[in-house]
Amino acid sequence: MTWTALDSAEQLSSIKQQPGYSIIFKHSTRCSISMMAKRRFELDWDQLPDSIPLYFLDLIKFREISNQIESDFKVHHESPQLLLIKDGECILDQSHGGISVEETLEMVQ
Repeated sequence: MTWTALDSAEQLSSIKQQPGYSIIFKHSTRCSISMMAKRRFELDWDQLPDSIPLYFLDLIKFREISNQIESDFKVHHESPQLLLIKDGECILDQSHGGISVEETLEMVQ
């Protein structure tokens, strides 16, 4: 699996309109906790269906997109943070040590 960089408001709009599931991972490149959460997620991400696009947001470079995510999906900003989007709605919001492929899979039905 690979990350798709989330670096534009247009991409975010497209994710909101996309049917099915998408994952957004918000990551601070300056934070060791964020790096550990990302590594741990990547160790297990091969368990996720290949059909789920994975979007990676660099919070340092694209803070305005993070703000838009907070507003559009009605979630409180965290870093690191994983959002599972289904049909344009956030159905799972995980942060820090709570980021888990296993819990994400439980929501994908």
